[in-house]
Amino acid sequence: MSEKETVFVIDDDASVRKALSLFLSANNFHVESFCSSEDYLERETFSGTGCLVLDVNLEGKNGFELQEELVAMKSHLPIIFITGRGSIHMSVKALKNGAVNFLEKPFLENELLQSINEALAVSRKLRSESEEILKAQKLLNALTPRESEILRYVITGMLNKQIASDLQIAEQTVKLHRQSICEKLGVKSVPEIIRIAEKAGAIRM
Repeated sequence: MSEKETVFVIDDDASVRKALSLFLSANNFHVESFCSSEDYLERETFSGTGCLVLDVNLEGKNGFELQEELVAMKSHLPIIFITGRGSIHMSVKALKNGAVNFLEKPFLENELLQSINEALAVSRKLRSESEEILKAQKLLNALTPRESEILRYVITGMLNKQIASDLQIAEQTVKLHRQSICEKLGVKSVPEIIRIAEKAGAIRM
């Protein structure tokens, strides 16, 4: 069962958490709220589409520190920062590190809704890209060691006879391996093989 698109509200002010949760629920968002960064991090890792509405000035690990940790964890959940004590420096720092928006309290309801919809669109895109990468890696992992070796030659544009000469095997053997590689990857051409290898991180784009 896939996880619902979720907005995670993280604020140490109980009244703010409650107000935001009620408002977002009334606008048909699935909401989970947390009183601290540590409380949120104790939650099981969320693999669905979602975003964080995150207060900057939290007790313990503050919003920026949580953002840095989530970036290091390669989280695909975009962040909308909210704060009652903001500054231009803070907003620049937040956006530079990938936040979708930086809203000062009290903010307009429509501004928050627009930011959340934008953040969820970003999350869907990041999640889709992540799934494509995993799919490509799975396809490459299905190759035998010899097929993986030949693949590395194929993506450089080498001909069968050049590969055969380098590996000191028959050209027909290379042809058979290439055929098997194409079947396992579900492709018919070298550019398609290269695209899968790039997605999987086997070669640098």
